[in-house]
Amino acid sequence: MQNIHVCEVIESQFKDVSDLVKELLIELEPGGVEKLENMKLDEVTKKLLSSSKIFAFLAKHNDENIGVITLHECAAIYAGGIFGEISELYVRPEYRSSKIGELLLESAFEKGRMLGWKRLEVGSPPVNKSPRTIQFYEGKGFKITGSRLRYLLEQDP
Repeated sequence: MQNIHVCEVIESQFKDVSDLVKELLIELEPGGVEKLENMKLDEVTKKLLSSSKIFAFLAKHNDENIGVITLHECAAIYAGGIFGEISELYVRPEYRSSKIGELLLESAFEKGRMLGWKRLEVGSPPVNKSPRTIQFYEGKGFKITGSRLRYLLEQDP
């Protein structure tokens, strides 16, 4: 596919990022549209992009946004210090299998190397729920190291 390029996002492009992340979240949880409206994604995206610890790249076909990847900086002893984590990676369905995800990952790898990160991690769905996602990451050199759990600090006791 021609006329595709990936560029690092600047703060003023927050709406482009939040729109694609919203598409990702709707795809993951189709019944959660109302909940998304309460999340104020535009505000959150603008605030995060203005910090120095989160980074985003957009994939564009001509002038249309077709994919996004967001990264943030983490630290852990097991990782040898500072490392990166992929927060979101999304490619519009009609552009999947066109190497857009790979282009976005390559941009993340370059950014991580530039920042001195020793590793890049990503949360993944269970293998039986999304084998293509797992195959995609493994094909780019990621290794399965376990799953992740979460605890919502704002939840009711």
